[in-house]
Amino acid sequence: MRLRVLYFARLREALGTAEEALDLPDGIDTAGALVEWLRRRGGAWAVELGEGRAWRLAVNQDLAGPDNPLRDGDEVALFPPVTGG
Repeated sequence: MRLRVLYFARLREALGTAEEALDLPDGIDTAGALVEWLRRRGGAWAVELGEGRAWRLAVNQDLAGPDNPLRDGDEVALFPPVTGG
C-alpha cells in the first residue's frame, strides 16, 4: 500500500520533512499501525510521535483515530493540536 504522509508545524521541523510517499509493508493497515511503524524509525520519530507527546492525525482531511483503516492512495496528515484565537 502506498500513502502520502504530510507533517505540519513542529513535526515538520523536528522530522526534517514536510511530506513523503511511503510504501507500507503488509500488516500496516490502520492509522495506529502506521504511527507505530514510523516510531520504529527511532530518533526524532520515536520522540515526536511517542507516548505523552501531543499530536493529531487526519486521513484524507478528516480527523482520525488509531483504529481508522488505511487504503492505498490515502493522504495522512500528522500535526500538533492547534488552538484558535
